Amino acid sequence: MATVSPSWTYTLQLPHDPRAPGIARATLRTILTAHDLTELTPTAELLASELLTNAHLHTRGPYALRLFAAEPDRLRIAVWDTDPTVPPGFSEKGAPVLVPPEDSEHGRGLHLVRACADAWGVSVLRELGASKGGKLLWAECARAGG
Repeated sequence: MATVSPSWTYTLQLPHDPRAPGIARATLRTILTAHDLTELTPTAELLASELLTNAHLHTRGPYALRLFAAEPDRLRIAVWDTDPTVPPGFSEKGAPVLVPPEDSEHGRGLHLVRACADAWGVSVLRELGASKGGKLLWAECARAGG
């Protein structure tokens, strides 16, 4: 029996379909249960939901959810999409995120990601051969003390 949990990665390719974020969240819950990380589910699902919805609403092409655990108690949630444009306020750690007025129905997603994640970031990807380019927004959450 192994004494150290090996790292793992899952990637779910998603079409530009309004059902895709919900399917991705269900997949996330299943993976966290399988890896005994259900304690992370509320935060991980919120982070994934905001990143997935952002990709769906602001891009036209397919996107993907990537889940990565290099450490036993820490999860990185990443969403790739085809648009290389980085959302305002997500590119710089110190940059403010403009929060919309209280009566606004949209615009709080990346503010929530920055507020709830233990770490977050972005990578703009260049097109290389078969690579599709675009960007990868990511956020991390960890168990308490992890």
